[in-house]
Amino acid sequence: MSAYLIGQISMKDQDLWRQYVAGVTKSLLPFETKIIFRGKKSAVLAGTQEHDQVVVIEFADQNSLNNWFNSERYQSLIPLRDQAADVIITTYEAH
Repeated sequence: MSAYLIGQISMKDQDLWRQYVAGVTKSLLPFETKIIFRGKKSAVLAGTQEHDQVVVIEFADQNSLNNWFNSERYQSLIPLRDQAADVIITTYEAH
């Protein structure tokens, strides 16, 4: 069953963010993934949303997503991520 990673992002440093995204792209290569959507917030129709950008990445299953997130390559990018942006990462499984 497919699993989805949702990243909600408020960028602090655009140059560092580009480096982080390049690293994430490389870290995803060994995994069966598809970037579904990457975009900027245009409106909030209900509730509140502090972050202005979002990314949605599809994985084959939750186990693959967890393996990627816990991989050495991705874990090494976390300090860069934290310098570049405030990020909330959540995962969802499709029914």
